[in-house]
Amino acid sequence: MQLIKHWAATLDDYAIDLAWSPDGTQLAAVSAAGPVSLFDAKDGAVRHALPGHEDGANCLAWHPAGESLATGGQDGLVKLWDARTGQHVVSAETGGAWVEHLGWRPFENSPPPPSHISGEAAPSPHTSWLAAAAGRQLLALRADGSVLHTFKPAPKSISAVAWHPQGGCVAVSYFGGVCLWDADDFVPQKEFPYNNGIQALVWSPDARWLVSGNQDPSVHLWMPGEDIELQMSGYETKVKDLAFDHTSRWLATGGSSECCIWDCAGAGPEGREPAMLPHGAKICAVAFQNAHGLLASASSDGAVMIWSPDRAKPLRATVKMPAAATKLVWSPDDSFLAIGSEQGVVYVLKCES
Repeated sequence: MQLIKHWAATLDDYAIDLAWSPDGTQLAAVSAAGPVSLFDAKDGAVRHALPGHEDGANCLAWHPAGESLATGGQDGLVKLWDARTGQHVVSAETGGAWVEHLGWRPFENSPPPPSHISGEAAPSPHTSWLAAAAGRQLLALRADGSVLHTFKPAPKSISAVAWHPQGGCVAVSYFGGVCLWDADDFVPQKEFPYNNGIQALVWSPDARWLVSGNQDPSVHLWMPGEDIELQMSGYETKVKDLAFDHTSRWLATGGSSECCIWDCAGAGPEGREPAMLPHGAKICAVAFQNAHGLLASASSDGAVMIWSPDRAKPLRATVKMPAAATKLVWSPDDSFLAIGSEQGVVYVLKCES
């Protein structure tokens, strides 16, 4: 297969976050300096240049319906923007701490998860709300920016936020563990102690596994529905990069100069040898396609590689970028791979067989 440059655009600082709109027509990019750009997916033209956050920005998140964009900054604000007009709609105060994690409650048309993990049915579009984490505080914000709920502060600063795939609960990590907060009643469903720092969280698409990448360095897997947990250690550095494929079988992890692929089918990866996909430098980003089997992985030497983990010879394509990637994001239809870089350049590559 080939990776063909579709377009590129330059930001005013390194690309700290990147996300496609749900319909795939726009790509939002936020620079560490604070401004936000909405690019036309077809040609990279700037549809809207948003002032963002004066003191610097950290994260962004599209509303699941695509009509608005939320951004979080070092000014302690969550800002909501009209994605059609580029107008600032409202700002929400979080209490002064940096806003480092944002995530809208999904309302996927999929079967509801077990009742002991989340609600009895998948939520409707009208119940989506934004989880915003700043310091130890987690807020539930409505689409109009008003506060729906203020959660009990976490024991330590919140390090990651991950929504259950059907939106029944949100997983929140901190040094010492993970808490699953119910998305309707705002009460803790379960708490998972972990005696170390957690760098990243991801759910498998079938909601069977909740996985953390850790500072110790290791990867920890919980099976919330069955009270089972597994630990995978032996990594070179702390694990900050995690991704599941759409089948929930393959788990890609960073933490070394090789992308490690665990087989999570059946009883899970314990006792199984992982596949090791080599890079020439430390892994800095991983991303599986949304509905197909390709994995993109990036390393600090600027390499971006495309793999098919289920093949005997998995490497499909390699490109070398001028700087290390900060983010890898596949378009909703999996046709394009967007790459944010430390140099502040956003690349969009077309994947052709």
